[in-house]
Amino acid sequence: MNIIILGAGEIGFYMAQQLSSQEHNICIIDTDESVAAEVNEKLDARVVEGNGSSVTTLEEAGVADCDVFLGLSSSDNTNLVAASLAKSLGAKRSIARVHSDVQKDQWLFDFRAHFNVDYLFSSERLAAVELAKYIRNPDCLIVEEVARGRIEIQQMPIFDASEAIGKTLRSLNLPPRVRVGSIQRGGRALVPDGGEILCAGDIVTLFGSPRTLQEVAPIFRGQSSNEVRVVIFGGGEYGIALAQMLDGGRFRTRIFEKSAKRCAYLASVLQRTTVIHADATSLRQLKEEQVGDADFFVGATLDDEDNVMTCLQANDLGVKHCVTLIHRADYADAITRVGNKIGIVGAVSPRVATSKDLMRFVTDDEFSTLIRLQGGVDVIEFIVAADSPLAGKLIHDVAWPKDSGLVSLTHGSQAAVPKGDDMIHAGDSVVAMVGRDSIAAFRKLIR
Repeated sequence: MNIIILGAGEIGFYMAQQLSSQEHNICIIDTDESVAAEVNEKLDARVVEGNGSSVTTLEEAGVADCDVFLGLSSSDNTNLVAASLAKSLGAKRSIARVHSDVQKDQWLFDFRAHFNVDYLFSSERLAAVELAKYIRNPDCLIVEEVARGRIEIQQMPIFDASEAIGKTLRSLNLPPRVRVGSIQRGGRALVPDGGEILCAGDIVTLFGSPRTLQEVAPIFRGQSSNEVRVVIFGGGEYGIALAQMLDGGRFRTRIFEKSAKRCAYLASVLQRTTVIHADATSLRQLKEEQVGDADFFVGATLDDEDNVMTCLQANDLGVKHCVTLIHRADYADAITRVGNKIGIVGAVSPRVATSKDLMRFVTDDEFSTLIRLQGGVDVIEFIVAADSPLAGKLIHDVAWPKDSGLVSLTHGSQAAVPKGDDMIHAGDSVVAMVGRDSIAAFRKLIR
């Protein structure tokens, strides 16, 4: 595939490495002469030095023949303008990186539609999602977000103490916008209907809003939702994105930030999070704030060394689980491998989180594969084309292929797990569970 990457910083350079190793044709645009020279030396990629939001530069990069355009610079404005121009100039898919505040504001203003880009993402939020998985769902096998974060996917086993054992899905009376998308049993997965009976040892894949899934998860786990005490070290973009995900519900969250000005801002936007003006690298201040009583401690600053060392201090004080942000992908792998020995249960790299999210767009299919579940079921996402036979139909009026079902429908700024009487419109983003034996029939349906 022909792929153009704007920006050769931390995220852009890593993506270029991953894609060039897969023998894609890569072109990188960057304004910095020294950065362009380094990329030219280290990667098998063509380099264009110039302003990525310039039509002349985009044409020189070959945007008219581009399969995927990735705006990955550190500037929201540059990425949005460049991705919008790239789409208008012929790029098949156009993607822009923005900061977490812009992504959060999509529910007030649809930036994606306004700039005519296919996908907007925040690397800070993607990393925060990975960190949150360890905290929100320690028993889950998979936790992912779709529909701009409004719908969460959780995959968890049904424990022996679960009240769901021996009951049909219909009799569980789950909230109307929660769905069991698949059940894995005996090495095979199926897309169930309401009459399917649950058994101990089944692995269920749930879809719903994050808060609603927190309420229904105990039905399958067989345990109550006890309060979880979380301490976050660092109130920067990563820290605040994580705190917003945990702000409320059963989480009692504290965030340490040494900048008084930043603390004032955090206190104004985080309603249920306690903001502490202190330096968490100080062992004395950790002891004063009784950090050792926490269930989770998260290192979320820009400094990898501070994150790791502070996690080690927290572990010595008695914190049950420590999770850290590591910006170097190779360091994150090393910490993950030896984590149990040093008291760190997980390490998250923003580069790896971003690469994992964007790789699903590097495909020629009519849809993107979000997750491949064991047992033969895929979670896919597609945009309803203007001439699609689905456009203008109610969900229950469509003859969906066997072993398939919709689990998320995004229309404009609204997203939810769909019901049968919801209408599908042209331009809607749809997420579906599809058995791999039914992929061909599903592809034919959505064309």
